[in-house]
Amino acid sequence: RPQRSVFNLNRQNEFAQKTACNPMMTLNCKGQLIDLSIPKVMGVLNLTPDSFYDGGKYKDEKSILSQTEKMLQEGAAFIDAGAYSSRPGADDIPVEEELRRIVPVVELLLRHFPGILISIDTFRSKVAKETLDAGVALINDISAGHLDPGMMETVAKARVPYIMMHMKGNPRTMKDMNTYTDLVEDIRYYFSERLASARALGIHDLVIDPGFGFAKNIAQNYELLRQLSLFSTLGVPVLAGLSRKSMIYKVLGTTPAEALNGTTALNMVALLGGASILRVHDVKEAVECVALYGQLSDASP
Repeated sequence: RPQRSVFNLNRQNEFAQKTACNPMMTLNCKGQLIDLSIPKVMGVLNLTPDSFYDGGKYKDEKSILSQTEKMLQEGAAFIDAGAYSSRPGADDIPVEEELRRIVPVVELLLRHFPGILISIDTFRSKVAKETLDAGVALINDISAGHLDPGMMETVAKARVPYIMMHMKGNPRTMKDMNTYTDLVEDIRYYFSERLASARALGIHDLVIDPGFGFAKNIAQNYELLRQLSLFSTLGVPVLAGLSRKSMIYKVLGTTPAEALNGTTALNMVALLGGASILRVHDVKEAVECVALYGQLSDASP
């Protein structure tokens, strides 16, 4: 079949917006309405020793506070904190260890940055509940509730936004689970079922994340990015997490540390495809990308 060029993404996005039911382009975070009609940036705060890019970098109060302050000053609307590495093949850790890593950091950040909107990157309902009780604003679940049946109920009771990512298996098995009948349609079907389950429980603020790099090979990641606009038909905001991933540095023959330029390039493609949130390690560059995208959006034909 003919290849779709990047320049067709605008047309795809226009079609998706015309055919979609009106998506809710705000998130209610602790009573604050976040307008996603202008894309927002989510800064990553890894609290794990083994994350693929910055594992072990933020392990004391000074470094955690310094990095968080930097990301907020650079324009991050959300700080996504995670204490469980979801890189391919990552070791499992007990829930108690995840809680030991994450809860004190949540309390630290809320003390020093009143009003901060913290997202917790976890698939465990116990971690979600304890961090929500501590004051976080939203939950980012790589499994969309599949790895812990209690997750959606926990989110529903807390009345917070829920980010649902597509993944097959778990971080230790997903690498070998990248077989699809039709990549995009399979993932759209997955989300339609997950969204229905979430809404049945009363979760109204929903975001979907196609899960670049999770149970997908490099070719599949780029196919997903080319057709990202088709996810707008599901009627909810889309998050793109491309930052410094192997789909960038393996293609370029470099390393995660050298993948910032490639990240920025693909972030722009994601924005053209309708992404409402960019999840990144480098906030300043992503905010600049959104600003330039805004100029493209406002430009006359």
